[in-house]
Amino acid sequence: MQQLEAGRAEVENPYARVVRREGNTQSLRLIDDVFEVCDRKWRGVGIIPKSGYKLRYEYRDHDAERIYEVADIETRESPLCISGQILKGLKKPRDCPAFGRECTPQTPMGATMVSSEGACAAYYAYGRHLEAARANGPASSSRMPQPELVPTEGGR
Repeated sequence: MQQLEAGRAEVENPYARVVRREGNTQSLRLIDDVFEVCDRKWRGVGIIPKSGYKLRYEYRDHDAERIYEVADIETRESPLCISGQILKGLKKPRDCPAFGRECTPQTPMGATMVSSEGACAAYYAYGRHLEAARANGPASSSRMPQPELVPTEGGR
């Protein structure tokens, strides 16, 4: 509120007494020792370069990705779900034809409804699904199938 009232927009650390700018250096060293940065595929968005972590080679015996051979598994999204566009800021949850109808916190179709912190879940929790239902007409009784895991060619 102070920034808004002062006409400012900047990142501030409200916990400066306990959270330093350099972070928890001991934890950061441990993370750097065990993990390395890698390209990562994000549900609804695709691959983002250098956006994830993977275990370093020295820890390969504990690497579930390698042990369970999940690299070729891909999530197939419902064609109704626009969570990728919502994550990119191109659309709002109310723009989704499934929002508050086939897609609810009890029957989530995409990443933005699965997590309670997701945009769709937040819109739903605060009643925005009612606004979308009024705009899109009565809820459909049909339900879309949940995403399924399917192997793909060539890895990720």
